[in-house]
Parts: sequence; structure tokens; C-alpha cells
Amino acid sequence: MTETTRRSPGRPKSAGGGKPYRRPQRDPVRILAFEALRAVDERDAYANLVLPALLRGAEEQAAAKGGTFDRRDAALATELVYGTLRHQGTYDAVIAACVDRPLREVDPPVLDVLALGAHQLLATRIPAHAAVSATVELARVVLGDGRARFVNAVLRRICAHDLDGWLAQVAPPYDEDPEEHLSIVHSHPRWIVSALWDALGGGRAGIEELLAADNERPEVTLAARPGRTTPAQIQASLPAGAVGPGRWSPYAVRLAEGGDPAAVEAVREGRAGVQDEGSQLVAAALAAAPLDGRDERWLDGCAGPGGKAALLAALAAGRGARLVAAEKQPHRARLVGRALHGNPGPYQVVVADGTRPAWAPGSFDRVLVDVPCTGLGALRRRPEARWRRRAEDVGGFGPLQRGLLTEALQAVRVGGVVGYATCSPHLAETRAVVDDVLRSGRAAAERVDARPLMPGVTSLGDGPDVQLWPHLHGTDAMYLALLRRTA
Repeated sequence: MTETTRRSPGRPKSAGGGKPYRRPQRDPVRILAFEALRAVDERDAYANLVLPALLRGAEEQAAAKGGTFDRRDAALATELVYGTLRHQGTYDAVIAACVDRPLREVDPPVLDVLALGAHQLLATRIPAHAAVSATVELARVVLGDGRARFVNAVLRRICAHDLDGWLAQVAPPYDEDPEEHLSIVHSHPRWIVSALWDALGGGRAGIEELLAADNERPEVTLAARPGRTTPAQIQASLPAGAVGPGRWSPYAVRLAEGGDPAAVEAVREGRAGVQDEGSQLVAAALAAAPLDGRDERWLDGCAGPGGKAALLAALAAGRGARLVAAEKQPHRARLVGRALHGNPGPYQVVVADGTRPAWAPGSFDRVLVDVPCTGLGALRRRPEARWRRRAEDVGGFGPLQRGLLTEALQAVRVGGVVGYATCSPHLAETRAVVDDVLRSGRAAAERVDARPLMPGVTSLGDGPDVQLWPHLHGTDAMYLALLRRTA
């Protein structure tokens, strides 16, 4: 089917003498959602970065025309974007069953419109007739009348079943192919299902809970920066019900659903920042690890964009210690500088490559390296990453991760502690890296049990390393290994 030529609005009837031509109705919410999906697909943008700018633009355009783009509009646009991205694998399988060609032969913009329609039909309370009508109108605006007819036909086929009915058709039975079944039902690439299952261990229940948690909207969590504010002060500054205490971190405050961090005065003033509780726990555990001797110089060797560095700098200042925050990329180093601005104690932000350090061996008492990784632990926040990453990417990060950990162990003094952290539970990015570096013999070190340094946190496994999980802890899947330099 080919796209027809858009007719001039001045012509009262179609060229064939049929019904009068009706101009498509522009729905700003769905157009915004479509634009966000196209940015993710075409420019490899991240939705959490591109969506806020689009929402601000929609508000400004509505105000300029004397209209409004209110919180309900923003909430619907956000749900359409993130819901479609999270469940893209499932929707692709359903759409593939409703078209007569391979999906690779369907234009990507058409697939984005179809996925938006599938999400409304299969995962929201929007009535089916309204979902189809609104999506076809969107297709007329962004694709043209010809392809809109194709969209209409596919969506009407999707209406034949609800989500459970479609999953029964497009997903193989669990007993025949467990990984493919989980991949389609929970919308994760098969290789990620396999990797997460290996890291988690156990049977079907645990992996299904983990994959389901990856598809839930994460809470917005703030970190109160010691010496500048406290969780109690943040809670007292906002209406009852707008905030609550964190589950695990002594610095955490959880915003109510739909809460806007920009509305929190402490965030605007830099006394608190948006930070997942898992990241807070990693920084706090490193700061709490027991040391013999001096405790004066700390290093964050991969500091960008600055969340952990800001918490570490505040904790260091409370003990009279100084943090050096190193970041290889200048633009990310500037973000670190902004995050640390106003810290009550001394700190230094430097542009430096942690694999080619600018500091002498043994310079620091505590070192954190939160290394670059695949980000498989943050799929709740960046759902598009699951479709962007490939299995071979894991091996590509390995040399850098090993290099950063090796140099971190060189940078710490004998008796000092290094924290190796990743936002990925993949075994090749976690325990395998630490095991390889310890076996290399380039820096003698021993593992430190990190579990007692996260008091009150349950389900931390057998140790000594810690792996956090979305379904068990409500955090990103952060990994932490603590190593003490011995010689």
C-alpha cells in the first residue's frame, strides 16, 4: 500500500467525487508521543532526556495559542512513550501477526504509530474505538491518508483479542521454549532474559518477577545531601502525602507518584538531588567501610554526571576529608561541578582518564569506580536501552572495566578500600571483572563483605559482593564489590 497525496484543504470533495475531504485533527499529546519515539529511533536519543523538552515545547505552543497543555496531557504523553518503549517487543510480535509482510519491510514511522495504537488497545483503559480513531488521526497527520488506511486495518485486527489472548497466540509455551516465552511476554530481548536469569539464578518465579519489575514505572527518589539538608527537612517542606521516607538509604526521600523534583526547593537549591536508592547505598557503603589509619582523601574515578560524587563529597566533608571527582569527558565533568556546587567541605573536580591516572599510586584512602557498562540494571528508567544494546556490547566494555578497577587499586593506599560498582547485573560485568583483576596479581587485594555496610537491607545473598534488584529492593540493579588493598 502506498501513501496517497495530501489534498488541499480548499477542495470540497475528493478527486473521485466521494465524501468531502476532512482535514485530520491534530492531537498534541499523540503527536508529541510520536515525535519522542522517532527521536529515540532515529537519533538514538533517550526518552528521559528528549521527553521533558518536548513537554515544555508543547506547553509553550499551547500557551501561545491561548490554550493549555496540562498535567493530564503530560501524564498521558509520558505513559504513551514509556509504555510503548517498555512493551515494544510484545507489540512487535502482535503487529507481526497482523500484517502480511515481515516487520523489517514496514517503515519505522508506521511501526511507531502502530505500536502507539497497540499500547492504547492492549494496556490502557482507553476504549478501543477511541484508541483506533485517535491513532488513525495521528497517522493521517504524520504519515498521510494512504498509510493511515493501512494503520486502521492493522489496528482493527489487533482489536480481535485482548493482551492475554494475543500472548497465547504469539508466545511459545513456556515448557517448549522458556526464554522465548519470557522474551515475548515480558518484552525483553532473548539474550537479556538469558543474562538476567543467569545472574539471578533460581526458577521461573524470580525471573518473571524481575522482568515484570523492569516494566514498571520507577519511583522518583531524592538524596538529601548531608550537611546541607535532611530527609526530615525535605518532608517537612512539602504537603503531607507528597513525599515519604526511603526504604533503605538514610538519605532517601521518595516522591509520590507524579511528583515533580523541580517543585522541591532543596532540589532547586542543590541541597538534594534525584538519585536512585541503589546508587545511594553504593556510595554510603564505600563511605562506611572500615579503615585503619588515615581517612583524608577520597576519589570518585568515574564521577559523571555527579550523583554519587555529590553524596560522597558531603559525607567526606563531614569527616574532614576531601573528594577528588574525576571524569574523562569535559561536558560530564561540568555536570559533576554543578552537582557538587555548594558542598560544605573541600572538593576538586578534574578532567582525567581513570585508566591513565594523573595521581600518584597510593594517593587515596577510599576510591569508587562506577564503571561504564551496558546499563541492564536501569531498564526501568531507560527502557529503550534493551532494544539498543546487543550481546556483543558486553564484551566491548570488559577491557575498560578491568582497566579502571586495576588503576583504582593502584590509586588506593595499602589498607584503603576500593568500591567497584556497575548498574548492570550481568555476570560478565560484575563478578567476572573482579575475579579477573584479583587473579591478575597487579594489585594485591582482598574482598570486603559489603552486606553489613547496608544495614537493614534484606535479600542481599551470600556475599561478600552485593547485587541489588528491582523486584526485591525497588532499586536499579546495582552491583558493588568492596576490595581492600593488602600490599
